[in-house]
Amino acid sequence: MDSSASVDALSNGFENHLSLNQSHNNNNVVYNPRVQPKQPFFIGVAGGTASGKTTVCNMIISQLRDQRVVLVNQDSFYHSLNAEKLKRVHEYNFDHPEAFDTEHMLSCMEQIKRGQAVTIPNYDFKTHQSIEPACKVNPSDIIILEGILVLHDPRIRDLMNMKIFVDTDSDVRLSRRIQRDTVERGRNIENVLDQYARFVKPSFEEFILPSKKYADIIIPRGGDNDVAIDLIVQHIHTKLGQHELCKIYPNVVVIFSTFQIRGMHTLIRDAKTTKHDFVFYADRLIRLVVEHGLGHLPFKEKQVITPTGSVYSGVVFYKRLCGVSVIRSGESMENALRACVKGIKIGKILIHGEGNNGRELIYEKLPKDISSRHVLFLDPVLASGNSAINAISLLLSKGVPESNIIFLNLIAAPDGIHALCKRFPKLKLVTSEIDESLNEDLRVIPGMGEFGDRYFGTDNEDGTISRSTTPK
Repeated sequence: MDSSASVDALSNGFENHLSLNQSHNNNNVVYNPRVQPKQPFFIGVAGGTASGKTTVCNMIISQLRDQRVVLVNQDSFYHSLNAEKLKRVHEYNFDHPEAFDTEHMLSCMEQIKRGQAVTIPNYDFKTHQSIEPACKVNPSDIIILEGILVLHDPRIRDLMNMKIFVDTDSDVRLSRRIQRDTVERGRNIENVLDQYARFVKPSFEEFILPSKKYADIIIPRGGDNDVAIDLIVQHIHTKLGQHELCKIYPNVVVIFSTFQIRGMHTLIRDAKTTKHDFVFYADRLIRLVVEHGLGHLPFKEKQVITPTGSVYSGVVFYKRLCGVSVIRSGESMENALRACVKGIKIGKILIHGEGNNGRELIYEKLPKDISSRHVLFLDPVLASGNSAINAISLLLSKGVPESNIIFLNLIAAPDGIHALCKRFPKLKLVTSEIDESLNEDLRVIPGMGEFGDRYFGTDNEDGTISRSTTPK
C-alpha cells in the first residue's frame, strides 16, 4: 500500500520523546508474565528532521481510539554526552547512526514486542543527557517507533509489521527545524543553520533518505494527510483482526470467516456427523480454499469484446499450474482443484506416517516439468508440519522455486505453522482455520479427527480407526 495524498503538517509535539495513548487507563494495567501476550502490531515511522513524523503518529493514534498504543521516540536513545563532547557540542553530529544507542533501543523493542514491560530513557535536549525519571512502558496492542533512522538498522526493521516514511520538502523541514530549535531548545538561528549545513543535510542524504526504499508506505509532506492516515489506520485494524500468527508470518492467509464457513466447520468437526455429510461439507470448504488459493497466483490483464460489443478489461488466469497431493488425505482436495482448473496435472507424494518422526518419503510421482510451474500443494490438515516439510523439501529439490508453492489446507495447528513458515518463509499457506494446539499424540486440538479415514470411510462403525495412523 502506497499513498501519495498529503498536505503540509505542523511540527508540533517534538518535546514529547515518549508518549502513551491508553484508551482504557493503561496506567492501571497489571502485567502478568504467566499470561502469553498477544503479538503487538509494530509500526516504524521514519523521515528527515522536522518532516512531520510526530504529527503523523499522533494522527494515527487519535484514530485508534479502541486500542492501547505506545509511542516511542528514537530520540530517547541518544547517547549521553560526556564533559569533553559537551564542550564541543556544536561539532557533534546528532543525525549520524552512531549518535544513538541502537543496541539498547533494539533490546527494548524486542522486549516490548514479546509482551514485556520496558524502561525507556528520558533524554534532555538542553543538557544532552539521559535524566531521571525514566519511563516505564507496559505491553500494548500497537507499538509505534518514530525517529529519523528507525528504518536504517535491518535488525529493527525486521521487528516491524509496517514501515512508514514521511517525505517532506527540505526547505519546509529547515524552516520547521529553525522554529523548533530556537523556540523549544533555546538555540540561536546561526547555530541551527550551521548544524544543518554541516551535519543534518549530509546525514539525511547518506543515511536517512536511502532508508526510504525499505518503507511500505510513503507519505509526501507528512501531516494533515487524511487519505493516507485513513488507509494506514484501516490496514492496522485489518491486521489487528487477524490471527496472531498472521501478524508474525505474512505468508499465512486465513480465508475470511463467515457464519457459513463457521457452520461447515461445526459439521465436519462433529464426531456424530455422518460420512455423507462430512464429505459434502468438507468438499464445500475445500472448494473455498482452492478458489482463494488461486487468487494468489500471478495474472495478466486482458481486454475482451462482450456480446453487446462493449470492451471489458479483465485478467487471464495463470496457466502453468500443477497440483501435488499428499496420499491419501490430500487426494480429497483433487476434485475441487480439477473443478477450478481445467485439465490440471496432479502429482502424488506418499510420506510414511510412522518412524523417523513422520519424515520418511515412500513414493513420489510428479510432472517432469514441475520446476517451471506454480504448485498447489494439497493436504487438509497441518499438525506438526513434519510431513509437509519433507514433501515441500522434495519439491524444492525438483527445482520448484519456494515462492511458487501455495499450500492449500483446511485446518492448521500453530506448531505446524511455526515449523513450516520458519523453514519456508517464501511459501504461501492458505487455510480456513487455525486451531488451538497439538496434544501429546501430536493431533490437532480441537481438530476433526483422522481426516482421510472420515472422508474415505475407512473408520469403523464405532468411530475407531481401522488402521494405525500418525498425524502429519
